[in-house]
Amino acid sequence: MRTTLTALSAAAALGASSLALSACSASTPFSQPAPSAPASQPAAKASATAAGPAQGTGATSAGTANAPGPTVPGYAYGQIPPVPLFTVPDLGTLTADRGAFPTSLTSPLTSVPGVTVGPARCDSAGVITTGSSTTVLGGDGSGTYQDSSRTIVNYGDGAGTYTDGAATVVSYGDGSGSYTSPTVSAVLYGDGSGNYTDQTRSVVVYGGGAGTYSNSQTTETITVYGGGSGTYTSGAGVSITNYGDGSGTYTAPGITIVNYGDGTGTVNGVSGVQMDPLAAVGDIGSLPKMAAFSPVESCGTVISLDSSLLFDFDSYQLRPEAQEVLRNLTTVLNEAQAPQAQVVGHTDSLADDAYNQTLSEQRAQAVASQLQANGATTSLTVTGYGETRPVAPNTNADGSDNPAGRQLNRRVEILVPSF
Repeated sequence: MRTTLTALSAAAALGASSLALSACSASTPFSQPAPSAPASQPAAKASATAAGPAQGTGATSAGTANAPGPTVPGYAYGQIPPVPLFTVPDLGTLTADRGAFPTSLTSPLTSVPGVTVGPARCDSAGVITTGSSTTVLGGDGSGTYQDSSRTIVNYGDGAGTYTDGAATVVSYGDGSGSYTSPTVSAVLYGDGSGNYTDQTRSVVVYGGGAGTYSNSQTTETITVYGGGSGTYTSGAGVSITNYGDGSGTYTAPGITIVNYGDGTGTVNGVSGVQMDPLAAVGDIGSLPKMAAFSPVESCGTVISLDSSLLFDFDSYQLRPEAQEVLRNLTTVLNEAQAPQAQVVGHTDSLADDAYNQTLSEQRAQAVASQLQANGATTSLTVTGYGETRPVAPNTNADGSDNPAGRQLNRRVEILVPSF
């Protein structure tokens, strides 16, 4: 089951306490308090200037944006972007094969913000095949199974262990457990909290809507404190803070925005700028309970591309910045010699169903056409699902808009079946 988490990253990193399983169950981690909003006192006036750094990491000049001062690329004057969402990989596939693509082929894509590569999960669980094996039944529901590649111990009360030489899975029977391999580690506490770590990402879920995310490749850090507040930082010098009361800040090379949450704020020290209060950061979701440890076969690979990386809002024309990502994807498909793949478009729930369906199909077709123009040898089929398959809520639990959730739902996925 794929778990979607909302979040953002703390400027003062939230120290994730070390988490360990006891002999029978796991103890829950503790979150730290949210940052306090500064006093709503406008800074002294200053002339607004733009340094003009790379798009997406700093300010757009007033002339370019047709605004009285610098703006965040793609946003109106004085507007602060939402703290982005992040997703935890499908934990149900941790006991499965790693998928059709070797890591060396997907590495050109995994280093790009807005691109996620992971295994696709099949509907049915994998089957333990017979061969040179030993099975011992205890008569009380317990038993052991061992062959040349794996060992399964079932204690009959829901607890047990699974080891196949590449990974070890421990289930305590109460929803808690752990998964360990040379590249991935996950601890589930059974109450929705836990942690996940791989070679580049670290996710901690504290419960109560709080959690953290960090990525060493993209240099992004996200912290959600619960109650609507959170932070995001990146190595490119971008920092977003949402205090959960409508106020917040945005800083990047060439631009600083302060939103006081009362309809006013400052841009590079210029006071009296009209701006809407910030929408609250949604609480993050819960991690799943540790399920039965029957192996689950991966049925392929899913490559998810953030639509904001590919298209401008409400458009299906590819942005210039999308070309490098799609060239990398073409190389991945060709080097893997993938015979076929499906390009699938998705939207958020803005506009009506028919419009979103058409837009999702047009965006999927645009990506497929560019891959073919780049020389992809994979046979591509195109499908659009409109707004019908969201991976995050479009609105918060109280009915308010969830801009970060909508952004995550606007995506194009490349589904590559096992071959």
